[in-house]
Amino acid sequence: MRERRVVLVLGTRPEAIKLLPVQRALDATPGVRVLVVHTGQHRQLVDQVLGPFGVAPDMDLDLMRDGQPLNALAARALTALDDALARLRADLVIVQGDTTTAMAAALAAFHRGVPVAHVEAGLRSGDRAAPFPEEANRRLIGQLATLHFAPTDGARRNLLREGHRDETIAVTGNTAIDALLLALERAAPATVPPQGTRRRVLVTLHRRESWMHGEGGDG
Repeated sequence: MRERRVVLVLGTRPEAIKLLPVQRALDATPGVRVLVVHTGQHRQLVDQVLGPFGVAPDMDLDLMRDGQPLNALAARALTALDDALARLRADLVIVQGDTTTAMAAALAAFHRGVPVAHVEAGLRSGDRAAPFPEEANRRLIGQLATLHFAPTDGARRNLLREGHRDETIAVTGNTAIDALLLALERAAPATVPPQGTRRRVLVTLHRRESWMHGEGGDG
């Protein structure tokens, strides 16, 4: 039986963090060959995530240019990803979240008739302009995806309200937690604070609008 070629497309640090556990799980699955495509949307930040785990992209598209507007990035990504999927002979494309990389990869795969699996599917704000352009991106990916991996029951309900079939949706939790656990496994004991009797909370905070309204963020 021919091995199934699963292409993970990522370009930003959040995508790398949240797809790393997926990559590792698939890499341990018999009959599956995992291929990682990096668009270069976040250059050094992605390397900081993948490098310590020994994950090297199979293709690096190097798409970012200084001052590049979103439409230019999206056009370059769509063209480059179309070629990448053809060369890699993808059987399935996995994207995460709501970035321009994820949207372009989903559209390129759809145009080629390749099924798309969407990690962190079903998140909705109800306002296409906030967050921008992420809300529009994730809605578009939702229409293109064959499989929807929702992080919460609320995200699953959003997908059902939009008409997606229940059998195409799986509630998986947030893979960022799996990434955190992987990082803790690799951390030296002295770097991990003792648990004690108090619970620890991990908080991540980022929005492009927090510092500017322009290009170059996660979108």
